[in-house]
Amino acid sequence: MNGRILRRSLAVTGVLALALAGCGGSSDDNGGSSSSSKSSGSGGGKSGTVALLLPETKTARYESADRPYFTQKLKALCPDCTLLYSNADQKADTQQQQAEAALTKGADVLVLDPVDGKAAANIVAKAKQQNVPVVSYDRLSSGPVDYYISFDNQRVGKLQGQALLKALGSNASSDQIVMINGSPTDPNAADFKKGAHSVLDGKVKISKEYDTPDWSPDKAQQEMEQAITAVGKSNIDGVYAANDGTGGGAIAAMKSAGFNPVPPTTGQDAELAAIQRILKGDQYMTVYKAIKPEAEKAAQIAYDLVQGNTPTGITKKLDNGTAQIPSVLLTPVSVTKANVNDTVIKDGFYTADQVCTGQYAKYCKQAGIS
Repeated sequence: MNGRILRRSLAVTGVLALALAGCGGSSDDNGGSSSSSKSSGSGGGKSGTVALLLPETKTARYESADRPYFTQKLKALCPDCTLLYSNADQKADTQQQQAEAALTKGADVLVLDPVDGKAAANIVAKAKQQNVPVVSYDRLSSGPVDYYISFDNQRVGKLQGQALLKALGSNASSDQIVMINGSPTDPNAADFKKGAHSVLDGKVKISKEYDTPDWSPDKAQQEMEQAITAVGKSNIDGVYAANDGTGGGAIAAMKSAGFNPVPPTTGQDAELAAIQRILKGDQYMTVYKAIKPEAEKAAQIAYDLVQGNTPTGITKKLDNGTAQIPSVLLTPVSVTKANVNDTVIKDGFYTADQVCTGQYAKYCKQAGIS
C-alpha cells in the first residue's frame, strides 16, 4: 500500500490541488464529487485518496446519514486526504463506471456499497489488479474484498418477524400476512428475508410474497395493491415490509384501499417519515441501525489502509462465496412507539424538533417525547 501511494504521489498531488479550494464537492463525469481539506484535525499521517461508492438514493439514509458521517470521520482522521464520492442511483453499470473513474483518479481504497453484490465482483477484480483494497460497506460484495462492515442482517429480519408476531398477538396462527421483501440484487435483502422466514414460517399464513426491484416504494405500493386484490382486504392481518420505503408504499396502498386502522407493518432504517408513522400509529415498527458508528468505522478502516496499517476491531469472518471476509457486524435494534424516545431520540439520530413537527406534535407528547 505504501509503495502504491509513493508511486502515484504526483497523481494524488494533482487531485489534491484541484480540491484545496475548500470542503465543497466538485462534480465529476459520473455523478460524483471530490473534496479535501487542509483544516487542522486530530488525525495525521500520510495523505491519500478514498473513494466512497454508495448504491442509491431511494433509501433516504445514504445521502442524509452514511455520506456525511463517513465524510466527517475521514476528515477528522486525515485532513489532507481526498474523498471521491459517487452514488449510482441503483444502476450497477453506473457504479462500475464510477469505480473505474475513482481508480483512474488514484483511489488508494474503495469503500463499496454495491448496487448488485454479484455484479460488483467486477469492481473488486479491477481494484485488485491495481492493488487497491476494497472495503465492502453495508452490503457484502462478491469477490475477494478485504473487509466488510455492516449489521447482523439475518438478525434484522428476525427482529422484524418477531415484532410482527407480537403485534398480531395470540391468534397469529390463524392470521394472514403479505411479505414485501427487498431488491433481489441486494445480498442483504436475502438475509433479511431468511431471518424473517425463520421466525414467521409455521406461525402465520403468508398469503402473498414479493421481491421488490430496486427497493422502490412505488413498486412496493403496486405489489400491495395486487395483494389486496388477490387476498381480499378483510383477509390481510399484517405486512412484513423489508424497509421503511417499501413499508411506506404498502401503507399508502392500504390507506387508498380504505384500511382503518392499517394492519401492523414492519420497516427498517428508522427513516424520519417512518418514525413519524410509528408515532401516529400507521406503521408498527422499524429496525434502527446506528449508521453513525457503521460509517465512522468504515472511515477508520479506510484510513488505516491508506496508512498501510492493519485495521483493528475486526471480530468476525463471513463467507461471501469467494473467501472468509474479515467483518465487523453491529447490532440492530427494534423500534416501536414505546421506545422511540430511548433509541433514535436519545442517540441524537433525530432531535425532537425534527420528529415532532405539525400534526406529529401531539403523538410525540403521547409518547413522552419533548
